Amino acid sequence: MAMRSWLFVPADSEKKLGKALATGADVLILDLEDSVVPANKAIAREMARGWLDLNRNAGREAQRVGRWVRINALDTGVWRDDLVSVMPGQPDGIVLPKAAGPESVQQVAAELYELEQRHGIAPGSTRILPLVSETALAAIGIASYAAASLTRLIGLTWGAEDLSAAIGATRKRDRIGAWTDTFRYVRSQTLLTAHACGVMAIDTLHSDFADLKGLSRAAEESRADGFAGMLAIHPAQVAVINQAFTPGEAELAEARAIVEAFAANPTAGALQIAGKMIDRPHLMLAKRVLGIDD
Repeated sequence: MAMRSWLFVPADSEKKLGKALATGADVLILDLEDSVVPANKAIAREMARGWLDLNRNAGREAQRVGRWVRINALDTGVWRDDLVSVMPGQPDGIVLPKAAGPESVQQVAAELYELEQRHGIAPGSTRILPLVSETALAAIGIASYAAASLTRLIGLTWGAEDLSAAIGATRKRDRIGAWTDTFRYVRSQTLLTAHACGVMAIDTLHSDFADLKGLSRAAEESRADGFAGMLAIHPAQVAVINQAFTPGEAELAEARAIVEAFAANPTAGALQIAGKMIDRPHLMLAKRVLGIDD
C-alpha cells in the first residue's frame, strides 16, 4: 500500500468525512486533536468510530486507503477516551501528537495491546506514527528513538507550528522560503532518525494550502532528500504530493538499468552505464526506487 500522502480530516465534520475517500489520499488521518474544539471532542470520537466501521475495507486491496486516527496528546487526559472510542473500528494506526520521546510511544503501545485483545484485533497490528518535534525538549531528543525498541513504530514525522509557538519563533522560513536553522535541524533529525530506525520519514505539511506551486517544489525536494511521504491539510494538496512522491518513467528506467547491470555482474563493485560510473550505493538507491527489498 502506498503511503505518500497523509491527509488530516476533522473527525467532527460529516461533510469532510463523507468526501475523504474521494480525495485520493493514500492515508486518511481522522483528527481528534487540533482541528476539533474541546466541546466537540465527544461527538468527534463517535463520528470517527462510525466512519471506521463504515469504511473498514476502504478501496481495492491494491489501492487500499490507510485508516488512521490522531488522538489528543498524552498530557490532555483524554487520549485514553480517544482510543477506547475508536479502537473497535480497527484503525490501521494512531498518530501521536506532541510525543515527548520513545516513552510516549511505549505508553500508547501498552494501551493498544489491551484494546486489541478486548476487541479481537491482531496483537501489535495497530501502528504508531509520532509527531516528534512539537516541544523544545522533544525536538532535541529525536535521536533517542533510534535506541528504543518500538515494534509498533511505522515512521516519524514532525511539525513546525507547535514548536514555533513553544519557542516563541516569529518565523519558520527565511526570506527565500527555506527553513530557518532551528526547523532545518529538526527536519534533518527526523529524517536521519527514521532511517536509523528502519521506518518511514514523513515530512511536515505545507501550511499554505492555496500555494500548490510551492507545495510541489517542497514535496519534490522532500522526496529528493529521502522522505517517504508528506502530511497534508487540504484535499487539493493530495494530488500534488502523490505526483511528487511517484517515480517518473525516466527514473524507473534508469533504476531498472542499474539493477539489471549488477544482476548481470554480481561480483562487480562498480560499473559504467551510459557513460556514468555506478557503484553499490547507486544500486541500493535504484532498488529503493523500484520498491525492491534486499
